[in-house]
Amino acid sequence: MARGARTVASMNVIPLHPHIARADAPAFDAGLLARYDGPGPRYTSYPTADRFGPEFAADRYVEALSRLGGTVAPLSLYVHLPFCDSICYYCACNKVVTRDRTRSARYVEYLCREIAAVRRHMAGPGRVRQIHWGGGTPTFLTSAEQAQVMRALLDAFDLDPDAEVAIEVDPRKVDAAGIARLAELGFNRLSVGVQDFDHDVQVAVNRVQGEPETRAVIEAARHHGFDSVNVDLIYGLPRQTVASFARTLDRVADLAPDRIALYGYAHVPHLFKPQRSIAREELPDAATRLATLELAIARLAAAGYVYIGMDHFARRDDPLAVAQRAGRLRRNFQGYTADSADDLLAFGISAIGAPGDAYVQNVRTLGDYYAALDRSELPVLRGHALSADDRVRRAAIHALMCDFALDTAAFSARHGVDFERTFAPELAALATLAADGLVEVRPGAIRVTPRGRLLVRVVAKVFDRYLRDDAVAARYSKVI
Repeated sequence: MARGARTVASMNVIPLHPHIARADAPAFDAGLLARYDGPGPRYTSYPTADRFGPEFAADRYVEALSRLGGTVAPLSLYVHLPFCDSICYYCACNKVVTRDRTRSARYVEYLCREIAAVRRHMAGPGRVRQIHWGGGTPTFLTSAEQAQVMRALLDAFDLDPDAEVAIEVDPRKVDAAGIARLAELGFNRLSVGVQDFDHDVQVAVNRVQGEPETRAVIEAARHHGFDSVNVDLIYGLPRQTVASFARTLDRVADLAPDRIALYGYAHVPHLFKPQRSIAREELPDAATRLATLELAIARLAAAGYVYIGMDHFARRDDPLAVAQRAGRLRRNFQGYTADSADDLLAFGISAIGAPGDAYVQNVRTLGDYYAALDRSELPVLRGHALSADDRVRRAAIHALMCDFALDTAAFSARHGVDFERTFAPELAALATLAADGLVEVRPGAIRVTPRGRLLVRVVAKVFDRYLRDDAVAARYSKVI
């Protein structure tokens, strides 16, 4: 496969604001990617979750909740449903693997108690623009349990008629009838796990999943009026080759999902025990990973998908692509989103929310979760109250991650800071990245170039005050 800097595809898109970068596909430079492929956060939050602390306890969450729901400001809701009846070796999610289908009943009871408790601490029901159910495998729940959770949410909150209501599904665990029941509950967006269609790869990660069952789920979603279907893929899995992943990409393109999430597998068995079942010698080497990524970007562009940013691709008329062109793209714990809500409430074990100027994470185990709610306490593990500096840096990082550009004059006016003075050390640090062609820095503007788009996490890291200690940065996955 060809090497060296080149643009694999481009779009004729004119942004609606002169300082928003053109939505061109990234340029692929294998040497540059290899040189900068160090650890870095994904910036679904800033500060990142490893910076949350126990000093932000349930009482502070209650205080934050008391300021929510009494205005027209929109809300997003996230529900974590951790149960799976089998384990995928690559998975880094907080999950409970069990074949005992009765265990979800108790969890649902306590989940509904948490939802009601959170609502009691709020000033009003709020206006919900987005709901997302993740896991685990949300469809592990019975149909009655799914309805029980949805009723608890609708009893507690006001749902906009055109709200996005999304759920993650495993095609091995749901059929067309199950998709019909999800539509009846109000779900209108589906995220389908695929990872790779190659059988040898599937065996290596303990997730054997046929294309016919995946196609049946997607076709059922379309038949029952779902607005959007997303497919998740992973490159860098064991036994994966460039040729085998090319076949997967062709099959996925034929399924024609509205969005595709393409994640790089991070092998960290010291953090996630299931990954110890993956033989390190079966993982593709760095050159193969890069070649696979290059192929994927080219194939998806040729199939009509826009590179939104880190991991995300969407069709040109998809709300993500439209939001990016309009400068309205945002980033939260589900990745890139067109959702306009500033406040995110999260329910279930390990779930992370963003109420007001704070982050809060729930306890990680079922035992701790049940015990807290039995004490009539919100099940908070840790959190973080944003400082003024955190808020400004978060805005800068998310602008770069979402728009690939930052209008420093407009930013200064919006946030009441002198950008050049406040970020003088960061502007100096960008000089090295500018010399390598990742960014362009000029008076009044910073622009991530096509060569820098695959490395936008590297650019964002420059503005992360918490990462000035290089030893800390090593905790994160590699950017490629």
